[in-house]
Amino acid sequence: MKKPLLLAALAGATLSASAQQTLTPELLWKLGRLGELQVSPDRKTVAFTVTRYDLGANRGNTDIYTVPVAGGAVKQLTSTPFSENTLNWRPDGKLTFLADEGQGPQLYAMNADGAGKQKISEFTDASLSNLKYAGSGKFILYTQDVKVRKSLHDLYPDLPKADARLYDDLFYRHWTQWEDDKASHVFFQPVGDDGKPTGYGKDVQQGEAFDAPVQPLAGSEQLAFSPDGYWLAYTSRKLSGKAEAVSTNSDIYLYSVRDGKTVNLSQGMEGYDIEPAFSPDGAKVAWLSMATPGFESDRNGIIVHDLKTGKHEDITKGSELSAGNVRWSPDGKTIYFVAVVEGTEQLFSVPSKGGKIKQLTQGLQNYNSFELAGPDVAICNRTTMQSPAEVVRVSLKNGQETALTTINQDVMGQVKVGKVENRRVTTTDGKQMQVYVIYPPDFDASKKYPALLYCQGGPQSPITQAFSYRWNFALMAAQGYIVVAPNRRGLPGFGREWNDAISGDWGGQPIRDYLSAIDKVSEEPYVDKDRRGCVGASYGGFSVYYLAGHHQGRFKTFIAHAGLYDLTSWYPTTEEMFFANYEFKGAPWDKTAPKSYQEFSPANFVGQWDTPILVIHGGKDFRVPEGQGMEAFGAAQLRGIPSRFLYFPNEGHWIQKPQNSVLWNRVFFDWLGRTLKTDGQAAK
Repeated sequence: MKKPLLLAALAGATLSASAQQTLTPELLWKLGRLGELQVSPDRKTVAFTVTRYDLGANRGNTDIYTVPVAGGAVKQLTSTPFSENTLNWRPDGKLTFLADEGQGPQLYAMNADGAGKQKISEFTDASLSNLKYAGSGKFILYTQDVKVRKSLHDLYPDLPKADARLYDDLFYRHWTQWEDDKASHVFFQPVGDDGKPTGYGKDVQQGEAFDAPVQPLAGSEQLAFSPDGYWLAYTSRKLSGKAEAVSTNSDIYLYSVRDGKTVNLSQGMEGYDIEPAFSPDGAKVAWLSMATPGFESDRNGIIVHDLKTGKHEDITKGSELSAGNVRWSPDGKTIYFVAVVEGTEQLFSVPSKGGKIKQLTQGLQNYNSFELAGPDVAICNRTTMQSPAEVVRVSLKNGQETALTTINQDVMGQVKVGKVENRRVTTTDGKQMQVYVIYPPDFDASKKYPALLYCQGGPQSPITQAFSYRWNFALMAAQGYIVVAPNRRGLPGFGREWNDAISGDWGGQPIRDYLSAIDKVSEEPYVDKDRRGCVGASYGGFSVYYLAGHHQGRFKTFIAHAGLYDLTSWYPTTEEMFFANYEFKGAPWDKTAPKSYQEFSPANFVGQWDTPILVIHGGKDFRVPEGQGMEAFGAAQLRGIPSRFLYFPNEGHWIQKPQNSVLWNRVFFDWLGRTLKTDGQAAK
């Protein structure tokens, strides 16, 4: 193992030039990416992970670091060819983690300074993940895949080389994964006095064909131990087939280690119920809950359930805030959480019995997640649009922030970034809309710049002070573009009416909001109205396709990634039918078909397309299947419109592999260079 390093000195390859650099796609992959945060039992040390990527090898590696809560030197605890993850502090002060060093995922323990590392498990299942220790140190829980149904080769054993899939019901694929013969189950296992797992893990869902956590994107945040370890709570959506496809009804299940009985704590609550968290005394469980069945972007309330009385209530009832990352105070009297507010993510508190909600932080930043380090201290993952995630300490008394790490100082310290402006624009119906405007480095108001209207996806995913590794505004601006990013109708953080207004109205007011934003910013003398583009993904890709038939000459180019092109053909091919049913208010074959399929489907207006368009799509995108991109590209080609199709056969709704990401950006900026002619040549 290498000697401990100051984190500021471990940012990977350093930049040799003394002059400041322009942000490039390649530089994004030199940045260390902050992952997990775990605070030690004595509240003195923060353990965290950083992932660094080797662009040439097309892979990343994750290592473990620590920093004092009070501030001070950062120590690197691991430096191996293997990724370490799933951090847990044991009551004895040792740090545990999972790593696969060639024997499948195994549990390791080491001292807080990184010394004394040893393997303490003999797990045999390669799917093991999400491991957590009980606060008492007596038990661990984890998840692993269990065979729950017959495979095709079980049904036809004489055809071992047959390559096919066979289904009789819906939800046969989800996000990027096909349904197979397995489900993810929760296990618990005792731990000896030496901290090592003993005996065998017990499947708490034995005989069930349901996943926990809810697949495929959820993780250990959906699993929790009571402080004594004798109860565990987990999230599962115990539905299958068509019933699962049309429902958001996940529940919080409480399992007794003593007698093996399971109780559904959220019985009768028909929306998403997720992320259980026990109170410090183990008497209550809090979780996030959406009240509206089928609406995946409803407000997350905080439910507190009394395990003795069996009663529960939403302690944030009446609030416009949608909560996340719930944490109990050490005395159990307060619950802290994160919520989106006006294009930022801030820390809030509410009495655990209900009462006044307090906003604890302000400012133009995101506190994306946090852990408590005492009664009045939070350790946070902090970002802005211009700066990647760092670890900071925040006072819960006055909101004062103190930086604990400088993970990417080597790289970002030499990168020029432009200013971010927080504007308000009047919409066509007289409301005030927040719009972020991101300027190129060395912006000169006496010059004219091309502008990009950025259309956000979701459709209810907010534009905040996140630092994205996919749609990075600082990167776009660094190529010489003014980026206009409106928090249009449907985006959270501006009240329920604003958030909910998009459902059933995809091509209505949200589209008019986009045009209000670009029109207003285009009044500035430094915006070149003859060089404006429109870009976006998912609902943003839909917006691009729709605006291509309705932009009235505003734009000179379009880029659509993973966009919905034909709503009628999309409807039966997507997987989460609850989303389609809620957002479009029904199916295209309903006797009185919802207006979305006639008035808002971009395919109905392709005859009005007249502008160059780049179409991008992933072959494993089951949310918006690849046919949507192929239809759009085919229509553009057949109509003689200059167009390109960038296809990633092994990517899903997002482009995540390092070299694919760089290629995506190169093609993206090359297309803008060709069609907006920023410098008379295609961008390199």
